[in-house]
Amino acid sequence: MATTIYVDADACPVRDNIITIAIRHDVSVVMVCNGGIRPYSHPLITLKIVPSGPDEADKWIAETITPNDVLITSDIPLAAKAVENDAIVIKPDGSCLTKDNIGNILASRDLMSDIRAADPFHQSKSKPLSATDKGQFNQALDQALTKS
Repeated sequence: MATTIYVDADACPVRDNIITIAIRHDVSVVMVCNGGIRPYSHPLITLKIVPSGPDEADKWIAETITPNDVLITSDIPLAAKAVENDAIVIKPDGSCLTKDNIGNILASRDLMSDIRAADPFHQSKSKPLSATDKGQFNQALDQALTKS
């Protein structure tokens, strides 16, 4: 069973969904951020504020997460570290990152980063999170907490 859900919380669009599902499953949540997020008044929900600076939340999560914990993040390098630690990784759109797919996803991310560096006019095609994405996220987190 999952022991803790870690959330890369600074820009996480599904924080409320995570809290609702975690409380239903009686699983602890640690929201990790540089500040700017209000504490949630429930004993299962903890706010961990890390020092300001690039990737400080990612570093703290990578050092803390253990096997069977769940990580919610869009950060692919952080996801890769968590997968190495046998954690369950779910993106806010509901897609799961595993040992089977993280290599390809990390390579694609690196390729796109190189393309953006070579062409400063290349625009990212990020789409906003849809209601369908949030529904898929809810289902993926619910399944991860039920399975583990």
